[in-house]
Amino acid sequence: MKRYLVLTILGTSLFACTNESPSTEMNSISYPKTKKVDVSDEYFGTVVNDPYRWLENDTASDTEAWVVAQNEVTQSVLSKIPYRQKIEDRLTELINYPRLSSPFRAGDYYFFYKNDGLQNQSVIYYQNGKDGEPMVFIDPNALSEDGTISINLLGASGDNKYMAYTKSEGGSDWSKIYIREIETNTDLDDELEWVKFSGAGWFEDGFFYSRYPAPEKGTELSADNKMHSIFYHKIGTPQSEDELFYRNEDAPDLYHWCNVTEDDKYLVMYAASGTDGYELFFKDLEADGDLIKMRKGFANKTSIIDHRDGKFIALTDIDAPNYRVVSIDPQNFDLSNWEDIIAEREETLVNVSTAGGYLFPEYLNSAISQVFQMDYDGNTIREISFPAPGSASGFSGKKEDGEVFYSFYSFTYPPTIFQLELASGESNLFTKPELKFDPEEYVSKQVRYKSKDGTEVPMFIVHKKDIEMNGQNPTLLYGYGGFNISLSPTFSASNIFFMENGGVYALANLRGGGEFGEEWHKQGMKLEKQNVFDDFIAAAEYLIAEKYTSSEKLAIRGGSNGGLLVGACMTQRPDLFAVALPAVGVMDMLRFQKFTVGKGWIPEYGSSEASEEEFKALHAYSPLHNLEADTEYPSTLVTTGDHDDRVVPAHSFKFAATLQETHSGDNPVLIRVETDAGHGAGKPIAKVIEEQADVWAFTLSEMGVENIGGSPMEK
Repeated sequence: MKRYLVLTILGTSLFACTNESPSTEMNSISYPKTKKVDVSDEYFGTVVNDPYRWLENDTASDTEAWVVAQNEVTQSVLSKIPYRQKIEDRLTELINYPRLSSPFRAGDYYFFYKNDGLQNQSVIYYQNGKDGEPMVFIDPNALSEDGTISINLLGASGDNKYMAYTKSEGGSDWSKIYIREIETNTDLDDELEWVKFSGAGWFEDGFFYSRYPAPEKGTELSADNKMHSIFYHKIGTPQSEDELFYRNEDAPDLYHWCNVTEDDKYLVMYAASGTDGYELFFKDLEADGDLIKMRKGFANKTSIIDHRDGKFIALTDIDAPNYRVVSIDPQNFDLSNWEDIIAEREETLVNVSTAGGYLFPEYLNSAISQVFQMDYDGNTIREISFPAPGSASGFSGKKEDGEVFYSFYSFTYPPTIFQLELASGESNLFTKPELKFDPEEYVSKQVRYKSKDGTEVPMFIVHKKDIEMNGQNPTLLYGYGGFNISLSPTFSASNIFFMENGGVYALANLRGGGEFGEEWHKQGMKLEKQNVFDDFIAAAEYLIAEKYTSSEKLAIRGGSNGGLLVGACMTQRPDLFAVALPAVGVMDMLRFQKFTVGKGWIPEYGSSEASEEEFKALHAYSPLHNLEADTEYPSTLVTTGDHDDRVVPAHSFKFAATLQETHSGDNPVLIRVETDAGHGAGKPIAKVIEEQADVWAFTLSEMGVENIGGSPMEK
């Protein structure tokens, strides 16, 4: 553990890290006083106190005052780190490069997102034909002074005349849908409100979309969202005239979304109790048939990829935890009649896209992308060749397309767009960014280590080639471990800054994720959730044992479910880490289901109200409830956004208040609350750079790092 020397000069306490050599001196921290209230809940005979319950009211004046006071303390600490501005300058330089998305076609026009480098939001361009002149379709940066409005295209109408898009403000999950005429690049008068988790299923002269009823004023960012419903909107009509397509009055907590097959023959609808399995419905649009439930219950995941020659092509985990592709007859859809098109393999099939009459299944082979081009009978045409081990995305287009675009990237290979000719299989470079760093200076490898129960867990490790394995390298360990989400190599200019200064970046593929199929996921769900934390702790111990780093130089980081991961591990093993960086984390595992869309996580976590067994499991690792008095915790910087309506900031507020109450060390335990920001999506580049600079400055300072620059970090 770090030791701290406390000095008193002119009545002001100062502290400096005395591990190795002193870091910057700064005033001792006087945390804001956080009032406590007498509130408790009883779960199966166990009384649990909740003294900071009042912080759940995000719009109350005393909560807002608490946030202001906490931010003032945090910034007073960060501002004393001498190289904080130098970090921001270097991050700005690294991030300042043109970034393009894979183009997609709508009629004669190609659409793509482009950021010149430091634009707060990417601008949406379109051009007539592949060789046309790019024109601005929508520039979100022109819609707000601070760049907090984001735009997302939902897709074009069947005749390619209109484009539906969403507009979101302040990082909130709430959005509004608008319709723009492509040829004239002008908006219609249509405006659809209270949209969340929705696409646009175009059909005839309108589209299907999902929305909630309008929430009560003042509760928009915290109230429990109920009655997610599907409506049909006809172009040119007010939202009040939208036709209700589906609502389940008997199950108000379910989520519903839908799409229409490319041939306009079927509407496909899904109903989910949360973020895991879902029910599958379909409706024959040509015959205006009834909505038919194909799969009942939420134990599995079956999604329709396409409709071809009277059969649905579907991706499913039924009888295939690593997933398979099947053909389903909508006239005879009993499971016994499903036929394999692509059988289950040892590798995990994570996605299947379509273009030009081909299937493009994407597998994860030890968390590395492997993509094939196949026909609709499952015959392999070719494997797509990539420049290096990494990740790929895209491969989506229309049936008549003769080409498709995709993006490839890795830890040191920035996102690069390729154009694949479907007939020849030739991949041609479409655009590659030029960055101000040399990828040849870095090495990336994948190792395997054993977790507490003997399970082998893979981990990526990336660093400069010339660093010495002396146990003293600043190291950041990142993880997620949940919701069947896979972590594969991805590019981050922010991580490049850390590594170019001698840092080691490690990414662990924990149980609970989707890297190795549904069984890997289930081993980190509900009553098995402790496996995830054991995996992460074992990763840290491996990095120390192999002399990459030491406890005094090791930071852990994760966001959302990864924020829960960091919170649980720092409370279970406070001695193991120098720095903890939980971002927008789920910290109160007993009450998460009571806010916005939190109930959707019950299939993943369980519920404190469902059974005594689930309550005990949740209570045993809930970060908020496992902070113990008189304990020296790692230096901690909690980060959240005041507009986060997915994992409401109350999780972070209550955790930070309790951490400051129980922490016995002189090292800082702080919270940074970003204003006009949400869970992460749509955050302006300016805010991203500022936050990353704060996080890195805090992390390096608390590791005892005195200097940064182009050369390796000095102790």
